[in-house]
Amino acid sequence: MDKYQLSERDICTKFITPAIVQAGWLQHQFREEVPLTDGRVMVRGNLAARIKNPEVKGGPKRADFVLYARPNIPIAVVEAKQARFSVGHGMQQALTYAEMLDAPFAISSNGDGFLLHDRTGLTQPIERELPLTAFPSLNELWPLYQQWKGLIEASAVKLIEQPFYTDGSGKEPRYYQRVAINRAIESIAKGQRRILLVMATGTGKTYTAFQIIWRLWKAKAKERILFLADRNILVDQTMQQDFAPFGDVMHKVSNREAKKNYEIYLALYQAVTGREEWKQIYRQFPADFFDLVVIDECHRGSAADDSAWRDVLDYFGSATHLGLTATPKETRDISNITYFGEPVYTYSLKQGIEDGFLAPYKVIRISTDVDAVGYTPEKGKLDKLGQLVEQRQYNTKDFDRNLVLEKRTKLVARKVWEYLKATDPMAKTIVFCDDQDHAERMRQELVKLIPAAASNRRYVMRITGDDNEGKAQLSYFIDNDERYPVIATTSKLLTTGVDAKTCKLIVLDQSINSMSEFKQIIGRGTRLREDYQKLYFTIMDFKGATRLFADPDFDGEPVEIYEPQPDDPVVPPGIPDEPEPPPYTPGPRGGDDMPPDGHTAGAGEGRVKYVIDDVSVCVAVERSQYLDADGKLITEDYRVLLKDDIKKTLQAEFGSMSDFLRRWNSAERKQAVLEELAEHGVPLDILQQAVANGSELDVFDLVAHVAFDQKPLTRRERANNVKKRDVFGKYGEQARAVLEALLDKFADHGVQDIEDAKVLELPPFDQFGSKTQIRRGIFGSVEQYTQAVQELEKALYDQNELKQA
Repeated sequence: MDKYQLSERDICTKFITPAIVQAGWLQHQFREEVPLTDGRVMVRGNLAARIKNPEVKGGPKRADFVLYARPNIPIAVVEAKQARFSVGHGMQQALTYAEMLDAPFAISSNGDGFLLHDRTGLTQPIERELPLTAFPSLNELWPLYQQWKGLIEASAVKLIEQPFYTDGSGKEPRYYQRVAINRAIESIAKGQRRILLVMATGTGKTYTAFQIIWRLWKAKAKERILFLADRNILVDQTMQQDFAPFGDVMHKVSNREAKKNYEIYLALYQAVTGREEWKQIYRQFPADFFDLVVIDECHRGSAADDSAWRDVLDYFGSATHLGLTATPKETRDISNITYFGEPVYTYSLKQGIEDGFLAPYKVIRISTDVDAVGYTPEKGKLDKLGQLVEQRQYNTKDFDRNLVLEKRTKLVARKVWEYLKATDPMAKTIVFCDDQDHAERMRQELVKLIPAAASNRRYVMRITGDDNEGKAQLSYFIDNDERYPVIATTSKLLTTGVDAKTCKLIVLDQSINSMSEFKQIIGRGTRLREDYQKLYFTIMDFKGATRLFADPDFDGEPVEIYEPQPDDPVVPPGIPDEPEPPPYTPGPRGGDDMPPDGHTAGAGEGRVKYVIDDVSVCVAVERSQYLDADGKLITEDYRVLLKDDIKKTLQAEFGSMSDFLRRWNSAERKQAVLEELAEHGVPLDILQQAVANGSELDVFDLVAHVAFDQKPLTRRERANNVKKRDVFGKYGEQARAVLEALLDKFADHGVQDIEDAKVLELPPFDQFGSKTQIRRGIFGSVEQYTQAVQELEKALYDQNELKQA
């Protein structure tokens, strides 16, 4: 056996697996080819495709071996390479995977031995070579793991050994969810009382919380748990979906009634607290009633010393408090980090997109002339209502709050419908407006523009906190299988927590200065649903909110700002100042009322709103951007120059026309070239979109034409050219009939059809017999049939014909 001729998988099977087993690891204690990420989605024009090649940047990550100390605790990663590489060639990859999995040991091997890296630093040297017969045992690694994690007490070890919940469907936490769960459990096992998890919207915070609660509850480490949220729909979604396995031990606190015979409690914080004492239902529970309080979307006020949530947390101060957020709030006055401490784990939006778990996004920035240069009314200007308009310069932050330019609203609505009409008129869309009045005006303008809205009142709905009819449509809007409403206009109600998985367009016509609010709004579109053709989403920005993408805090680690008062210590307890509205105070109704959804003009706010209907507004700047593989926003023309973009990609892949010809002719299966293109983000349907009659061209002609300006032939023309020549003269009558039928299939669908033997199971081939009878009976063998297909392909792409073309 020549070891240097073995594949990477052969090295695993013949050398690494036996070495692991010889070291005492049982079959259930290690897994091979463990998928970690799905592969990033790349966007080209209005289409998108997932990168499937692991060798391409952004492709799926897969660990060759993961070893587990316990079913839910990865302890080591082994990366294998072929024997022609050095023993440590795979170490950097192994370290990457070990860090992702929070495993302390990274191991590289080429089948001759092992290079072990100890991330704990507890053994020296940190990297050392081991012979093939000296693979480390679990008994060697487990004490080091315990010491590394600070899990020495038997009770702590018992707690982290508690398994995840499983329903038998095969669903298990993704790698980052597993790390978040384990880190939280470890922190609690070590006695930590305040814990913060930061996970981007769409990455499964609630499922992660469920697994944490489940393990703590099953281990009887936490017997009564309170889950707090600030949206009624969030509580209901949680109970019906992720928390459903708790069944009868679960209870939603409502009607200001404290029932004490359950174990898992869920509550809208407005339902358990209020400024008046009679609303403070939480005080009906003993202060030590709950062992764990989980605060969902904890950026929305729990860290503020004077917030309603803080009252609840202080009352149940003896419990462990776990905060969940996508956007830790750090301002001069409010700090999640000051309250909870540094996050025990952070999984960012950028990382989620890179891993392929979150949808990438394109940004369309549209600035009107009045947004670009401002608007100053002439002296004595009266508005539509007869009010004298204060003479000063009005700019973006004033529009729709202090000054309404009706023609600006019409322009925004027109641009939104223009985009939807050109892409997908049924794409779920959220239009974020400055206040409820603005949301209603936007709804009206969209209804006037959209023909389908005339016959279906639910096509466009205003969904705001003050509109019961609109709120009643919220559950339909977020239901994947409900077509209507298509467009929701809102101001604050849909900002956070609402799980609209199929939302494809987010329109920002709202002034946004808060980074946490901006992240939450962007998070409405980040969920991927391939089964609903939702692979990316678009942000259409009319008020410059996407300038926050350039802010270092957009997707970085939270940073604390500290401005000590005269008597405060100079050392900060732990972030840039961001303007925030004052905390919400529940209204006089109490109960499950929503926080206010924006503002309505009037004396209560102390501001006047002018409405002007005779000022023309036009587009000043219009451009589109998308996020590239490095997380940078790349500018493209709004009318996407798809062909030029693809041309550069194809030329980078194939070089010259002669290089492409060599690659094409050397491929035994042309389908392999198709697969390569898809892996580089240019699948067949995108190629077809780049050419006027692209659906009639074969992939060969598409590439040759787009990349190298060759005159293309349609599939039908290529098939007819072959039929004119005596290409099949050496075959018998039935074989010639089969080959001519294959030509027709090529003309209809392309080369991928004639290469797939399954085509022989379809008409008209069924008249010649079964697939086996055709290949063995008519052509003599499978090999001879394959050779005939290859000769057919050679005739289709005849070199002389190419030169003439």
